Amino acid sequence: MGSRKTHMAYRLKEARKSIAIAKLNDVPTSPRKMRLVADTVRGVEVNRALDLLHFSKKQPSIRLEKLLRSAIANWEAKNPDQSKELDNGNVYVKTIMVNEGRTIKRIRPCPQGRAGRIRKRSNHVTVILDVKPTASEEK
Repeated sequence: MGSRKTHMAYRLKEARKSIAIAKLNDVPTSPRKMRLVADTVRGVEVNRALDLLHFSKKQPSIRLEKLLRSAIANWEAKNPDQSKELDNGNVYVKTIMVNEGRTIKRIRPCPQGRAGRIRKRSNHVTVILDVKPTASEEK
């Protein structure tokens, strides 16, 4: 029984070698605004995703572009022998998740002596890159 568990662990380890992960925590942007930008690059080839983010007018795209460059560097560090995959356009954004981070609460004076709450939201972004499976691997 122990050998089967270790065999599965080795398979998971081998599968994880080709994927690269990058995280960005506590980005001072609301998660909704970040998700609008993240949706444009989900499932897109890496070089095209960099272009989309670079020429986007939305403010969160600046931070997301930097995070994607970090994920690419992580992928290159994990797969030094597969550098041609990046040039061929086989590396793509497998998943991109935007989760809600901590919310800073502030108080602002309102009419009639009331206090209005201001919620300054933040988010956490996770990017996972992978290599597109070729036609021979799918069969």
